Amino acid sequence: MTPNELAQYLDSAKITGNVATPRQDNLKHMRWFCDGNEHLEFGVRLSRAWTFNEVFDLMHGKVGTSNDLELIEGQDTISAQKCVAALNRFASVLGDAVRAGKRILFATGHPAGLLPVHAALAVAAEKAGAVVVRVPEGNPFLEGDLRQLFGVLVWHQHGGLAHTHYPHPMKLSLELLQERGLDRPELVVADHGYAGFAASSGIETIGFADCNDPGLFVSEAEGQLSVAVPLDDNVCPGLYEPMTEYILERAGLS
Repeated sequence: MTPNELAQYLDSAKITGNVATPRQDNLKHMRWFCDGNEHLEFGVRLSRAWTFNEVFDLMHGKVGTSNDLELIEGQDTISAQKCVAALNRFASVLGDAVRAGKRILFATGHPAGLLPVHAALAVAAEKAGAVVVRVPEGNPFLEGDLRQLFGVLVWHQHGGLAHTHYPHPMKLSLELLQERGLDRPELVVADHGYAGFAASSGIETIGFADCNDPGLFVSEAEGQLSVAVPLDDNVCPGLYEPMTEYILERAGLS
C-alpha cells in the first residue's frame, strides 16, 4: 500500500479525517492538560509550563485539528497526511530497534482498539530478532492487576481489560523489572500514560495518540517521546489492519 492509498483508507475508516472525538472534547482536554489534570498529564514531566494557546497551535500543527478558535463544538479532524508521515517515522524507529536486537516493551491503555495492533507488532518484532520484554504478571494496580496478552502490557480489572490514561502501570512495571534484576526496555511502543511515563523516564518511546491526547504531542515537542502518531485510538480493531500491515512493511518486518 502506498502512503497516498493508506491516507485515503484512514480517512474512509475514520481513523483520520472527520473523527468521532468532538471538538469540545479536544478543547476541554487541552485546558485540562494545561491545568495538570491527573487523567490528561500522562506521566509527562514538563520542562516548562505550556499555555493553552501553545498547546492549541501544537495540536493543529502535529495532528491537524482545526485552527479556528471560534469553532468550539461539533466536528474536528485529524490529518491523514500527518498520520502517515508519523507512521513512517514510527516504522523507521521500530525497524531499526528490531534489527539491532533491542529489548522492546509493548503496552496499551486502549485494549479495545489498539491491542491487536501492538500484538501484531510484538509478534513480528520477536520473530525478527528483537527481545519482547516480559513483565512478571499479577502486579496489583487499583482494583486489578497488570498482565501481558500476546506480549502487550495491559491493565486487567473485574475480569476485563480496562481503558486507562494513568502512567502508574508503566511506573510499576519498570520498578518491578528493576526489583527483579531484569533489564529495562530499550524501546517502548505504547500509548496513553504508558508512553508518556516511559518517554519522561528517558526510554526511547514511540506511540499512538488521539486528538484529545495533547500530552503525548507535548512530550514529542519537548524531545521526550520520539514519535507520536495522530489517529483515532478507539475504532473497531479490524479497521487498523491495513495500517498495521503498512507499519510492518515500512519497518521491514512483513
